[in-house]
Amino acid sequence: MTSATPGSRKGLLSREDYLAPPAVPTGQPPKDVLNTIWRKNEVFLDIGSYSIGSAVMVIWPVLLLCIWLVHHERNTGIFWEALALSFFMVGIPIILVVKSLFSPAPPPVRFNRQRREVCVPFDDGRYWIVPWEQVTAQAVAMDSVGQHGKTTQGLLVVGFRNPDPDASEKERDFSLGFNCGGGETAMSLWECMRSFMEIGPDAVPKCNFEGENTGKGLIGWTISILFDALKSAAKGDFKSSFKDIFFTVFLGAPLGFYLQERKLVPPPDLIVPEIKEWSKPLSPEQWAKRSPELEEAIAKRETELAAQTDQALA
Repeated sequence: MTSATPGSRKGLLSREDYLAPPAVPTGQPPKDVLNTIWRKNEVFLDIGSYSIGSAVMVIWPVLLLCIWLVHHERNTGIFWEALALSFFMVGIPIILVVKSLFSPAPPPVRFNRQRREVCVPFDDGRYWIVPWEQVTAQAVAMDSVGQHGKTTQGLLVVGFRNPDPDASEKERDFSLGFNCGGGETAMSLWECMRSFMEIGPDAVPKCNFEGENTGKGLIGWTISILFDALKSAAKGDFKSSFKDIFFTVFLGAPLGFYLQERKLVPPPDLIVPEIKEWSKPLSPEQWAKRSPELEEAIAKRETELAAQTDQALA
């Protein structure tokens, strides 16, 4: 995977947002829409790629459509055909989701803000230590048009380059894909990682799998998301409020978050001795610093965002 200059490229039915490097602000608030934050403290942030919530939110709208289809055709001659089609569209994916619930979750990717490095672990015990400023990020959104109108699908792709220059071609790159819809939603998810590394842990949402936020349950998650929608509406942010309601009703977010909670409490940890040592806190004078190039890029981007805000308020 090659690095790209941050910016956007729009096609007829697609949009690509290059977010890093350099890891400059996107202008969107950090929001963990898929519960990817597994562990957070003053030293590191664990991001998990195991996303039952993502799978549920992909399956849920199709499931609603299939339920409607079967109900609509219940008294017609194509009922069994509709039932078979529905099973093919959602039955098999649901079986795969259930199977994954009984399989070990993969280890998280760990972002160490004090060392400004990222640990990328593998199931066989290997790991990469990648410089933070070399991490790539891209948001991709694709539109499709059918008889029921336009639908948009997208994802955030975060990429890492093998630090071993002699690695084989197939082992040079590794990437995490998050099915979060692309666009602003993908930027908000990326901001969880970027803000932790460049601002600090207080700039990132709380981890939902540790401490006081665990054990919400299905009803608790539904109330929590709808409460966030009410708070956004009370502040006049109707766009965020609509997104929360949309995720809840049409994408089954509470069920997805609940299943992830059941699977990831407690979340997997990195147990390799070298990584446990690498994860220990450093004294402030030992902390790694931003490169001058990134410092300049962030300052320039922050000036641009401030000018956009002033223009919007004028």
